[in-house]
Amino acid sequence: MAYTNAAKDAAVNAIRALLTSNIGYVSLHTADPGTTGASEATGTAYARGSSTFPSASGGTGSTGGQASVTARTGSTTAATHVGIWTAVSAGTFVCGIALSVTENFSTAGGTLLYTPTLSAS
Repeated sequence: MAYTNAAKDAAVNAIRALLTSNIGYVSLHTADPGTTGASEATGTAYARGSSTFPSASGGTGSTGGQASVTARTGSTTAATHVGIWTAVSAGTFVCGIALSVTENFSTAGGTLLYTPTLSAS
């Protein structure tokens, strides 16, 4: 079934409406987060990054602003996925996205710069 651009825009904008003030929070995951946000990285220096999503247009989705996610410290982390949440901590899990390559962080930690996209394709 093919969807029109108007239908795709409506779907993306409905997901975007879950986000408070159109701000989503990007998380790191060490495995597929599924539908619950499982396998989120942890640690004393770990922090989700924020991204603002504009309205969808032309059926291509909504690309957020670049988010800076601080990786954990204290142990090696291999991030395979990112997630989108409604809050900087806890909140509602919106979706998970596989990274094109695994991002490895040493015990010293690091930062992942990621530009998320909400898409109905």
